[in-house]
Amino acid sequence: MPIPPELVKILREHVERHGTAADGRLFRTATGGVFSTTAYAKVWKEARMYALTPDQVASPLAGRPYDLRHAAVSLWLNSGVPAPDVAERAGHSVDVLLRVYAKCVDGQREMANQRIMDALAV
Repeated sequence: MPIPPELVKILREHVERHGTAADGRLFRTATGGVFSTTAYAKVWKEARMYALTPDQVASPLAGRPYDLRHAAVSLWLNSGVPAPDVAERAGHSVDVLLRVYAKCVDGQREMANQRIMDALAV
């Protein structure tokens, strides 16, 4: 999955400093176990306070870790990545992808109209 070079650097530094669990997970308990849902939620809530503005913290933005996945898929679709590619990256079928995310696609009508006009002009 492509990520910006700045995030690659942060990820590599984290792995170099902390290693990974035997199964490859980045984050684990001191004994190598999986964090409980309660612990994860507590850390997520605190991280939002550091990463977001006070107005954003008060909003539902990134309220759950899953929301980041939803945001990524929406970004890919809105960036013009073809639906089959997005579906593969997200682990969805194209049918499920379009059923769940079609309402998230926004602002592409002009671009679509231009592509149709370009295709008809050939």
